[in-house]
Amino acid sequence: MNLHEYQAKRLFAAHGVPVPRGELAASVGEAVAAAEVLGGERWVLKAQVHAGGRGKAGGVVSVDSFGALRDEAARLLGSRLVTHQTGAAGLPVERLLIEEPTPIAREFYLGLLLDRKAERLTYLVSDAGGMEIETVAAEQPGRLLRLAIHPAVGPQPYQCRQAGFQLGLRGGAQRELQRIMLALHRLYTESDASLVEINPLVLTEDGGLLALDAKLNLDDNALYRHEELATLRDPHQEDPREAEAAAHQLNYIALDGDIGCMVNGAGLAMATMDLVKLHGGEPANFLDVGGGATAARVAEAFKLILSDDKVRAVLVNIFGGIVRCDLIAEGIVQAVSEVGVSVPLVVRLEGTNAEQGLALLDASGLELVTEPDLDSAARRVVRAARGEAA
Repeated sequence: MNLHEYQAKRLFAAHGVPVPRGELAASVGEAVAAAEVLGGERWVLKAQVHAGGRGKAGGVVSVDSFGALRDEAARLLGSRLVTHQTGAAGLPVERLLIEEPTPIAREFYLGLLLDRKAERLTYLVSDAGGMEIETVAAEQPGRLLRLAIHPAVGPQPYQCRQAGFQLGLRGGAQRELQRIMLALHRLYTESDASLVEINPLVLTEDGGLLALDAKLNLDDNALYRHEELATLRDPHQEDPREAEAAAHQLNYIALDGDIGCMVNGAGLAMATMDLVKLHGGEPANFLDVGGGATAARVAEAFKLILSDDKVRAVLVNIFGGIVRCDLIAEGIVQAVSEVGVSVPLVVRLEGTNAEQGLALLDASGLELVTEPDLDSAARRVVRAARGEAA
């Protein structure tokens, strides 16, 4: 689950990470009031969306008068911000973070994430703040330091000193960096995060360190342990179908293709999508109904797929291990009866009660075709999406 910058900064501050003074605004009037609270003659307006690249897209602007502040707040609020991470539709801007400007001497990058290959939480440290860390790693690897944390002892002072040396910090700034790194580790572990990132972490002109931006991603699978954090979810920043899927305990991710896929099991779903691609098709979604799927859940999954107007054909690929194929067939019948289907439907059932499931489909009178194996089903659905004869 992604958090907004203002939410992440509140958690940063609660754990001792220094952040700029800022106020939240959901209207032009609130933006003006926020600026009055902050004081001064210049302010920074930051659109609150779940995407990077806001500055290049006009979502982060500096103003030096109340008139300019009103104009920019009116421009941003209610708009959809399009960045390189959002796609053409963009994301809705419903809130602005109004901050006092920061006198910057230098910019750094500091992140903490799980390195699955090393099986360690790992700090990423770079003096190339403000840049995308993927670009730094690919084009200037010498400017990126990786510090793996041993799970038994946690981050060590010598590692924080290494990070400081990488950034060229000394004295008070070095000690402040250590406090920030330890605070980020506490925040990461206590909140069951998947990513904590400061880009940029700035050295101010008076020698202090400040988290000018803040990114915090939480592990959805651990949210049951953090009811207070779960309330921070902003469904308006998510694909409506993905939010609906989560409500029904379905794993759904919208993609750009035109072949809807409904599969049980993440591995089988990936294999199904690979075969669709292999035969020249483009998946419209990743959808895993899970090992314990019920007929009702399958019906909801089918509705989700059909709600995407890009879908030109649907492939259902179920291996009945835990879930029974006859329950899947009941769900398909229920969903198609409720929603109606105007695109070709290809079904492959294998495993527990597969014969009963196929018999239910045959007796339903639905316009669909069944295939005995995954490869032939993938070929069939790709042809159907192209409008070719079976």
